Amino acid sequence: MRQGFPVATRGMVVGLLGGSFDPAHEGHVHITREALKRMGLDQVWWLVTPANPLKARQPAPLKDRIARAKAVMRDPRVKITALEERLGTRATADTIDRLKAIYPGVTFVWLMGADNLVQFHRWGRWRDILRAVPVGVLARPGSGVAARLSVAARAFRVHQVARGENLRGHRPPVWAFVNLPMSDASSSEIRARGGWRAGR
Repeated sequence: MRQGFPVATRGMVVGLLGGSFDPAHEGHVHITREALKRMGLDQVWWLVTPANPLKARQPAPLKDRIARAKAVMRDPRVKITALEERLGTRATADTIDRLKAIYPGVTFVWLMGADNLVQFHRWGRWRDILRAVPVGVLARPGSGVAARLSVAARAFRVHQVARGENLRGHRPPVWAFVNLPMSDASSSEIRARGGWRAGR
């Protein structure tokens, strides 16, 4: 395995949670723990992105966001990574393609909050993502109805798992909407309150 890359062996199921994590907070921790508990995952990898092409404001330095993520998410099953920087990828679809090539026999599950499903159709090659890996959509405050009526949800409605949230053993395209107790923690609100400054 390449230096600096997480270890995963054939047969494992690994959830991928991507984002700027600017900053990481209890909401990220909560949905990660719920995904581990409900979806049959062996690990979750946080993919802390170098930048977010959908946002005009760019995040704090990557090293600071990684440090904060490691401070708030303390579980040996969760790996905090800068894999997109290491791989040189920016689009999620490209990152997934590379990881599947590097880790043959490992099943990856893309995890995202319901708020991201609302605008998922704006992501590059979003249909390819849904065809490449199972997708777990985790409930977020105020996004349930909009997520269920989103472009992506309607386009892949027949592939939604109707019962059960465990995605282990399902072959894509397949996705699940997971209702769970919700945290209203928000990175933007933390920044607005002055509760996050890079380097501290």
